[in-house]
Amino acid sequence: MIVNGKTLIKDIVKIGPKAVEILMSFGMGCIGCPASQNESIEQAAAVHGINLEDLLQSLNSIQ
Repeated sequence: MIVNGKTLIKDIVKIGPKAVEILMSFGMGCIGCPASQNESIEQAAAVHGINLEDLLQSLNSIQ
């Protein structure tokens, strides 16, 4: 799966534990919150002040 800015948090979490680990390492500790599940990674990055391109690069490096 290729993650882009419009990819929903719930779909990224489904990638697996490595994706969750990456989100947590970027400071997204609220990924378990039901409200965040329908938020795009772009929206979440903006709320948390995270560089979207760095986050996308990390998520898309999962093999």
